[in-house]
Amino acid sequence: MSAQAAATEAARMPADWHGAGSLSGEVLDAIARHASSRRIHRSVETGTGKSTLVLSHCSESHTVFALDDRDLGGSLQRVQECALLRRECVRFIVGPTQQTLTSHVFDAPIDLAMLDGPHGYPFPELEYYFIYPHLTNGALLIVDDIHIPTVFNLFAFLREDAMYRLIEVVHTTAFFERTDAPVFDPHGDGWWLQKYNERRFPIMDASMPLTLLDRLKGRVPARLRILIRQWREPRSR
Repeated sequence: MSAQAAATEAARMPADWHGAGSLSGEVLDAIARHASSRRIHRSVETGTGKSTLVLSHCSESHTVFALDDRDLGGSLQRVQECALLRRECVRFIVGPTQQTLTSHVFDAPIDLAMLDGPHGYPFPELEYYFIYPHLTNGALLIVDDIHIPTVFNLFAFLREDAMYRLIEVVHTTAFFERTDAPVFDPHGDGWWLQKYNERRFPIMDASMPLTLLDRLKGRVPARLRILIRQWREPRSR
């Protein structure tokens, strides 16, 4: 079955097919359309639902990080038991993504990632942190529920970041493509190199009575501050 056919079949299922709520037919169609436009060797998804059914027909190897939510409507069980799921290419890692992602070893690049796990702060960013270094150039990054403020914060950052190009937004689901920009060092800092920070620094808020020095000092990169300090120390002796 093609991804597009799977999306059509999934869209015909009731909106309350599982307890957490379902993606619209338009979003499922967009997932199939964008995923079918590239070869997906490996993909990952946080959360599970109709999107999992569609992605199982898009990817050669799809990994799903999801909760055992039988007490909340049983999304995981419904997906696993659905005839539309292409089971042979899907692996489920069950548990809170706050724990499972932190201990998971990604042993191959990721061509598609969908973030739809816990939406409370800082969990969307936590999921993103453990996945983004593994995205290939040209990879598809899907962020769902951007109408939720905490998720919108991540969306707002990504749409200005050099690592991504916003392809489209369908209802409350955003589709990004990974550019060929270098991977932002996941073990460093470099906040001043990120466009989102560069365009907004310094934050002007009544709760922060910033002096002119406060506003300027953050713009000097850490390495340059160290060099200036080393240059000044001998002169002050």
